[in-house]
Amino acid sequence: MIKTDRKISFQRVLQFLAKHNTVIIFIVMLVISAIVSDVFFTSANLFNLIRQVTPVGIISMGMLLVILTGGIDLSVGSIVAMTGVLCAIFTSTMSLPVAILLSLSCGILTGAVSGYLISVHKMAPFIVTLALMSIVRGSGFIFSKGAPVTVSDNASALTDFGSGSFLGFPNPAYIMILTFILTAVLLKYNVFGRIIIAIGSNEEAVRLSGIKVTAYKLSVYIICGGLSAIAGIITTARTSVGSPVMGAGMELDVIATVVIGGASLSGGKGTAVNTLLGVLILGMIGNIMNLINIPAYSQQIIKGLIIIIAVMLQRFRIKDS
Repeated sequence: MIKTDRKISFQRVLQFLAKHNTVIIFIVMLVISAIVSDVFFTSANLFNLIRQVTPVGIISMGMLLVILTGGIDLSVGSIVAMTGVLCAIFTSTMSLPVAILLSLSCGILTGAVSGYLISVHKMAPFIVTLALMSIVRGSGFIFSKGAPVTVSDNASALTDFGSGSFLGFPNPAYIMILTFILTAVLLKYNVFGRIIIAIGSNEEAVRLSGIKVTAYKLSVYIICGGLSAIAGIITTARTSVGSPVMGAGMELDVIATVVIGGASLSGGKGTAVNTLLGVLILGMIGNIMNLINIPAYSQQIIKGLIIIIAVMLQRFRIKDS
């Protein structure tokens, strides 16, 4: 009887750890960071961390919506580069609001192309977005002629915003927070969010219920493309330069944050809160490794290992549920 009770208790502990693994990992990372570096919790470092994770944080909310439908978008990093380059180019020939809107439109259009091919023509998301990743990145090199493009002096308001802060908090981070809040509300309290989750859980059942699955799947890729464009504009605003190599490998970081946040790559499961925690966890890993002077290529290995561990924890949770 005692052995049975111990076994049940042990299983409950394991289930609790699997269910709340994102929060636990976040707390553990905070503790490790505080132990490893005495400058981690300084205001300068924390604000620098937030500024660095902002582009990934913004895109991760769009990627979460895509993954909830059972899809994936590998073109986000390339969209960041292309829209960043275009924004820098546009600032020299037109007003800043128009330059931003046109750059944003290009990101939305790219997302719409992906969504159209995937939802209407039933093409595999991996193949479509992989192809667009190459096409869009190449377009960025063509538009910039292979060289970084400096933001025009007439667009100083853009660079001031990107490098500035309000109440001690980086300006771009407010956009990330707003994006997070809107995504959280959308998924928890809006019909759109519930249908997105339902599509990932059982797309055929949603289709048979009379819901236009095609429109919803198209919309999530449009949203993801738009958020990627915003991230590209913010990156250009922070660096004052639009470069065709911006966002290289960012799709890995974004997918990693969503997976670390507990979202299932098969769709139907994931939350905005956990995704945001995933963003901060990945950001802390990079930040602490920079503080202790570990080479950047080692960080890629750790990111890959974290994705594997996160997926394994998901499988454990599904098995025990």
